[in-house]
Amino acid sequence: MILHQKNKMEDKRCDFISSLPSDILRRIISFLALEQAMKTSALSTVWRSLWVPVEVNLHEANREIKDIVDLFSKPYESHQVWKLCLSFQDSKRAPSEMKGEIIALAAKGVDEELYLDFSERQKEQVKNLCLKLESCCSCHSLLGHPPHAATFSSTLKMLHVRRLSNLSKDVISALFSSSQFLESLNLEGCNGLQSLDIEANHFLRSLKVIDCPDMINISVSAINLRSFWYQGILPHQVHLKNTSDLVEVMLDLRNGSGPSEFDCEDVLSLLATLKDIEVLRVSGWLFEWLCLGGVIFRRLDFNFNKLKQLSWMDSAMNNTKRDSLACFLNICPSLEKLLIEIDPNRGHLPCPYFHHYWHEPHLWMDYTSVMSNTSQLEHLKVVEFMGYTNEEDQSLLIDLLLKKGSLLESVTVTSPQHHSWQVAKIPDDQSQLSQTWQSGNQQKQNAVLSLIKFIIRIQNSLFTRIALLHKNATP
Repeated sequence: MILHQKNKMEDKRCDFISSLPSDILRRIISFLALEQAMKTSALSTVWRSLWVPVEVNLHEANREIKDIVDLFSKPYESHQVWKLCLSFQDSKRAPSEMKGEIIALAAKGVDEELYLDFSERQKEQVKNLCLKLESCCSCHSLLGHPPHAATFSSTLKMLHVRRLSNLSKDVISALFSSSQFLESLNLEGCNGLQSLDIEANHFLRSLKVIDCPDMINISVSAINLRSFWYQGILPHQVHLKNTSDLVEVMLDLRNGSGPSEFDCEDVLSLLATLKDIEVLRVSGWLFEWLCLGGVIFRRLDFNFNKLKQLSWMDSAMNNTKRDSLACFLNICPSLEKLLIEIDPNRGHLPCPYFHHYWHEPHLWMDYTSVMSNTSQLEHLKVVEFMGYTNEEDQSLLIDLLLKKGSLLESVTVTSPQHHSWQVAKIPDDQSQLSQTWQSGNQQKQNAVLSLIKFIIRIQNSLFTRIALLHKNATP
């Protein structure tokens, strides 16, 4: 009996927080970032009830864009969730019986962060999106009513938009133009979007354009932009104007060059605008195609003198990819960290036939030429090779980096099965490497089980030989 009462008391103690009033629970989760706070909906039905969206009917009282923007722009003491609905008048039904079609879900955090996820049912697609930050803006009715001019401002700092439609285009444009303090803009999954034109003030620091497979032209003017991420096909033109403070850029071109013809001039013009960045994450095929088109990086009139970290993403590492990477490293004299990410799921992108060359094709056919034509990497300290499958070209690249990186402190290779080794030069034989097998528990104990020497040109029996050497080395 006593034990039963004790268990009941413990249950009540464990459920004390959930039994608090909803207003207090909302206040508690307001101290969490919006993305983390929304995860509390999985805790229980009580917590889930805090995230029931408030319905906003766009036909109610002839609601205009200004009203929607004002709703999103207000500061709140707790996180807010809405669902935007579009209902149609039906004389046979009472207003309370009409159910609107959900066109968007919205969530606003106390830190002035807004998420807008528009419905996939909106079939019409936006081809052109122009976002300009002005001191005032004229808002038109979302439902086609006469123009209504108004001036309003928002303290919104972060705006995340997923999917676009003609119905939502005006809302996004009005939100952007009223957000004088906007620091971060994310556009994701905007199928059909072909042209993006952004003019921002000095507050915008981060711009991400992710999974927009139809993009053709991007134009960005933001004087204090620090980070630009893009994922999709290679646009025909990318203009980054007034972006002298740009530090970090991602060009994840996993979808290839798209329908446009690959133009070395356009790509080099883009690279020239990025020459002062410090961090670059890029698809390796871009530089491979440039090299196959006859571009010799060391003969260009610009270098990446400030680049400190380079992430190279590709589906494989063969001799032409290896050589193009070595060629690009020649114009990265300050590089400190090199990350190589090999993922076969990215798929092979066949290189087009080039009708003319900038120079004669110069990708080397033998490893000796690669070694002799690669500059010393005097500042390189860290190399990480993920997706390492021990193929000859991969091993030769590791050897090249070991020999050219005079201050190299760490070289780590990780197999697709997430097995990791530390690789180092052996002083008495530069043609050999040493591997240190490290498991998670061994890293915690700062212990090394074995040190194994192996030849660079190893065959497919590598792991069998390592197992034998490890067995012989064990006392």
